[in-house]
Amino acid sequence: MVENIDILQGFDWRNLSAEQEYDAWKKLKLKIAEQALDLPPVAVEDIANPSESERREIILRCRMNNYAHYATSSDSRDPERTRHDLRAFAAAFGLKIAEAHRSAEEAGIVALRVSADPDKRGYIPYSTRPMNWHTDGYYNAPEDRIDGFVLHCVEQALAGGRNQLLDPEIAYIRLRDENPAYVEALIHPQAMSIPANEEPDGSIRPVSTGPVFYPAANGRLQMRYTARTRSIEWRDDPLTREAAEFLRLHLQQGDPLALSVRLEPGQGILNNNILHNRTGFEDGQDARNVRVIYRVRFRNRVEGS
Repeated sequence: MVENIDILQGFDWRNLSAEQEYDAWKKLKLKIAEQALDLPPVAVEDIANPSESERREIILRCRMNNYAHYATSSDSRDPERTRHDLRAFAAAFGLKIAEAHRSAEEAGIVALRVSADPDKRGYIPYSTRPMNWHTDGYYNAPEDRIDGFVLHCVEQALAGGRNQLLDPEIAYIRLRDENPAYVEALIHPQAMSIPANEEPDGSIRPVSTGPVFYPAANGRLQMRYTARTRSIEWRDDPLTREAAEFLRLHLQQGDPLALSVRLEPGQGILNNNILHNRTGFEDGQDARNVRVIYRVRFRNRVEGS
């Protein structure tokens, strides 16, 4: 597989008339996506200082599938140490922390856990409720896009809290195979709008309008998407609405190439802002059964991917 990797980097996904190139790219993408389902997590001895071989393997997986599932033997429950380790981990892959979220703690790291804090009340990431398919930061302004993030597990829930992960390039394939015009509609700069929202501190997050598919700095496909049906406006165009409904139903029914994983303490997902969801979960009474996931968002893709 590795010898054909240049096909992934060189494919122009915006050219909908290049059928021969698309067929070669699609064949490779589907094959490596299927193989990825059986790959064990990348073993990382020290998350704050990944070895060169560990780093190369993570970059390769992100280059092929846009994500890498890793597992480290360091499962520290110390918040300060975990933040330090994640900052160093991000730096090892050339990532620029972009977290300006209202719930960001020190150095732009958000702790996703059930919270009764007034600033977090009513927001699904801080509840036990399931989260629908989305990419991170889909409500951000075009100049503030998120191109990558890491989810790192500190504690598991008593039950549930499973994530499904899907490479956006696979979603692109499903749409293009159904109707190439769907892709064209979702590339439109006004394809998807998130209405303005009043934040808990009284500030207003402005309307965010932009495409679903857009190019990263290196030309690879990036995705901005949410499957939610409230607080979202699709371009008033039949093809755009058809494309959005096709994708929503496809994700709801389940893609055979989606990875399902219940992160264990010390495990994480480093990725180029892939599609993901989360099942509902149940916390226990013991602190060891209260789900805590650290999230760090980035302005760029994993280096070399």
